[in-house]
Amino acid sequence: MEYLKLIGILIIIFGFIFKFDVFAVVLISGIVTGLVSGLDIFEILGIIGEAFVNNRLMSIFLIIFPVLAIIERYGLKERASGLISNIKHVSVGKILSIYMSVRSLAAALNIRLGGHVQFVRPLILPMAQAAGEKVKGEQLSKKQDQEVKAYAAAVENFGNFFCQNCFPAASGVLLIQGTLAGLGYSEITLGSIAVASIPVALITVVFTIIQVLLYDRKLKKEGGK
Repeated sequence: MEYLKLIGILIIIFGFIFKFDVFAVVLISGIVTGLVSGLDIFEILGIIGEAFVNNRLMSIFLIIFPVLAIIERYGLKERASGLISNIKHVSVGKILSIYMSVRSLAAALNIRLGGHVQFVRPLILPMAQAAGEKVKGEQLSKKQDQEVKAYAAAVENFGNFFCQNCFPAASGVLLIQGTLAGLGYSEITLGSIAVASIPVALITVVFTIIQVLLYDRKLKKEGGK
């Protein structure tokens, strides 16, 4: 019967597979898990409410949505595109290479710069799209536009994920050190984990820059057809 308590995981899996509303799926999963575990509905709602209150600061990022909407309403994306259009020898690869370098350095120093919602979508993506149109010499196709979006999102993910652990006090480093200490590896320090993360970060930066620069060549060839 203990395995029955894992039914919440199945609900989440099937909910995501059939693309149901994420919030509803997670909420139903929590309620069902609580019921099969012997809790009544009031206890379950109390736990959910307490968890929300204890983590309410996590929802502060929602404040940025109306700010971004106002900025975009007054032409941030158009300004970014226009700026890139006036620069010679610009390309998607160069724009994303610069952002990758800056994003990686910021993550390694634990500086909160970037993010898909607040930085990539309103600023980096329009610049990359304008650069792509300039390289190609015409408007990007739907497929190419989606590729540029994917590369812009990938650069953000790579720069943040692989470089943040270079900072000794980063949350990921603390998690790794705490886990290893719990398993008996108490001699592993925060500094040693951060140092071990540096080669991985450098390799990621180099390979990502190569990848986006190669996409420039592909875009130029497609533009010449």
